[in-house]
Amino acid sequence: MSDTAPRVHRNRLADQTSPYLLQHADNPVDWYPWGEEAFELARTTGRPILLSIGYSACHWCHVMAHESFEDSATAQVMNELFVNIKVDREERPDVDRIYQLAHQLLTHRAGGWPLTMFLTHDDRRPFFGGTYFPPQPRFGLPGFAALLKRVADVYREQAPALREQSALLVETLARIDQPATPTEDTLNTAPIATLRAQLEQRFDRHWGGFGAAPKFPHPPMLQRLLRNWRATAQSDTPDLHALFMTTLTLKRMIEGGIFDQIGGGFARYSVDERWEIPHFEKMLYDNGPLLSVLADAALATGDADFARAATATADCLLRDFRTADGAFAASFDADSQGGEGAFYTWTAQEVADVLTPEDAALFNARYGLNAEANFEGRWLPVVRASVAELASDSRFAARSEQDINTRLHHANAKLLAQRALRPWPARDDKRLTAWNGLAIAGLADAARALGREDWADAAINAVDAIRHHHWRDGRLYTASRGSVEARIAACLDDHAFVIDALLRLTTVRFRAQDLHFAAALADAMLFRFEDHTHGGFWFSANDDPWLIHRSRTFTDDAMPAGSAVAAGALLRLGGVLAEPRYLEAAERTLRAGWSQLTEQPLACVQLTLALEDWLHPPKIVVIRGEAAEVQSWRRELQRSYDPTLAVYAIPTDTASDNLPAALAAKQPQGRTTAWLCRGLQCDEPMTTLAQLRAALT
Repeated sequence: MSDTAPRVHRNRLADQTSPYLLQHADNPVDWYPWGEEAFELARTTGRPILLSIGYSACHWCHVMAHESFEDSATAQVMNELFVNIKVDREERPDVDRIYQLAHQLLTHRAGGWPLTMFLTHDDRRPFFGGTYFPPQPRFGLPGFAALLKRVADVYREQAPALREQSALLVETLARIDQPATPTEDTLNTAPIATLRAQLEQRFDRHWGGFGAAPKFPHPPMLQRLLRNWRATAQSDTPDLHALFMTTLTLKRMIEGGIFDQIGGGFARYSVDERWEIPHFEKMLYDNGPLLSVLADAALATGDADFARAATATADCLLRDFRTADGAFAASFDADSQGGEGAFYTWTAQEVADVLTPEDAALFNARYGLNAEANFEGRWLPVVRASVAELASDSRFAARSEQDINTRLHHANAKLLAQRALRPWPARDDKRLTAWNGLAIAGLADAARALGREDWADAAINAVDAIRHHHWRDGRLYTASRGSVEARIAACLDDHAFVIDALLRLTTVRFRAQDLHFAAALADAMLFRFEDHTHGGFWFSANDDPWLIHRSRTFTDDAMPAGSAVAAGALLRLGGVLAEPRYLEAAERTLRAGWSQLTEQPLACVQLTLALEDWLHPPKIVVIRGEAAEVQSWRRELQRSYDPTLAVYAIPTDTASDNLPAALAAKQPQGRTTAWLCRGLQCDEPMTTLAQLRAALT
């Protein structure tokens, strides 16, 4: 750059790891990251805090940035009247949770992103808020610059009233998250039965899913129904409708536009009830759990469509989301050059330019490009004809179903290569611990169900990357990017999701260090997050100096509840390590969440999975012997879908001093030997696969 070139203004976000924050580093707004520097400035100047929360893939966040934060006149008002803090809600979900709930209490409306909150200068308590504000009055909303001036005036003129209001709000937050009295009653299956009935009531019998548009995938609901079916499969009255609800939902999803028919993977949600037109952003936290449930459905049913969709989803994770060190990026934006969805849509001519005439005709018939365009004059591919229907079509009658599948596969590969030449949606390439945990769990489940060792390799590489970047001096951190060191202390979800992922991975590829890592994370989670008085877990750690409130919840949202995942993981970790204190912490969590679980089972789906594991402890099989044979036994035991079974295949060349004590004590008796344990009780060792299989029936 020459000395005469104009210098670009860079604010205090320029050294952050978050791509979302870096997108605002050139704003004329004097942004600060969440932290003491900004809080000290607010205290010394008396200026209120303007807190803006969003994330990289958020469409309206980009709109407000372009309209207001990049505008020098608006920025001048912000800088004169406020201390401005920008937060990536994916890096600071604890901050986002607090102020989203505060927004709902202040405005009596649902929150969202961008979230715009105004806080007192000395104690960060909210006194006014909203979401998106336009630059000029429209949509029934005031213009942003005018709003800023009015808020500053009110803060100066009505400080006592605002302080009284904000104090009441903080008291309300505390009441909302006040721990319930843990139940002393016997835990039972009643919430599971109630949930099963509620899911059937909400089930869309034509399009699958639960409830009306917009439709979200909700993988825990599908896992719940698969478990309902499996638990009854050998009875006189198997719950076939639970299996039907699961498989129809998955079928409709993988036929729709929420599933990327060209490149695999899922968008965040569908705007219609048919799963046809998505909100196009792709999130890691969706694709990991959906990979798990697709793989389990493929194993449970033998349906090749589920296996193909699982494969395409895993391919998407490894091809598009994987970072250079083996971890996974957070998301892809909905927008690209040409607008939202432009990257994913086609014209018939674009298809014809890539494929032969016969393959183009086959592709168009399969994915609806021979009918009316379904997205802003272009086509988003959705399945309009089954392979069987195509095979019976006179145009393709000479082709077998196998041949049609092969030709469609090759056509998709060609179109995928062509699509890769387009301007891509922005990728948020930060590594998030919790979301990587979900992806690792998905790859581990898919590797187990579909026999893909390369997916197990990818899961191991991601574990090693997270441990390298985010585990330091006995503390877990939540986010990093590139070579920049992680600096934000982890939340509950980070711990719970990674422990869960490690336990799933060790049933596919056993490594002693992964169990040790899981135990270390569990100990850190119990120390920093457990409510030692009432049971359960707080979402934020016990040593964060800047939060006005510690939230806690047992309910799922876009991701499963961290408390519920923690309970399930502790049950399994306690079982394999024969460690009662983990089992006791899991029971305390279930008892703490019992009132919410019984009153709102539909909101606590993940917790019902942990409840079931507590009522009926999972079967834990430990196999010791030569590497080839223990792997052979493992694969044989995992040939069928059984969510109540965890298999740990440990070769004899694994040094005993590297193993946790409960596993080191299990030594092979001259040949391959297996132990079957439930909870803390283990059967006598078995030395034949036939014995073991008989014991499992």
